[in-house]
Amino acid sequence: MTMRRLLKFDSFFESVKRNAARWLRQGISPSRLALTLALGFAIGCFPIVGIPTALCAVLAIVLRLNLPAIQAANYAAMPLQLILIVPFVRLGGWLLSSGPDQAARASALLNSSPLQMTLQMVTLAGHALLAWLVIAAPAVLLMTVTLTVLLRHVPMLAAAVAGD
Repeated sequence: MTMRRLLKFDSFFESVKRNAARWLRQGISPSRLALTLALGFAIGCFPIVGIPTALCAVLAIVLRLNLPAIQAANYAAMPLQLILIVPFVRLGGWLLSSGPDQAARASALLNSSPLQMTLQMVTLAGHALLAWLVIAAPAVLLMTVTLTVLLRHVPMLAAAVAGD
């Protein structure tokens, strides 16, 4: 990595630390912040591009979570969203036993009619959503527990733990 990239990377984490400290001083408990960050990160990996930001906003409002914190976790996960689309489609196809020709069908999309292409894309999106649901639920639970333990060891949270 170049020195410039390292400085950008370092400044990014410094801003995340400053924001997390600010959120914690506002009275959010470690477990609530952990849940918020875990949900934001998991939703950030949602396999349909363009949906996670709105989904995080709605979830934050409905569950009364910290909106900036959930969106920060969502944005941190966005590179993973693109990387995980193909594995989610493959896992969903495997879970539904779609067969080994799924990759061949996906590559034949460009030679099909618009209706066939739309139906195939909906099928692939359904596979990806199923795989995401199977993985996201336990991942949120695991991240929430882990982050709660980590956040409770932050000195400025000692007072917030008592209110949990």
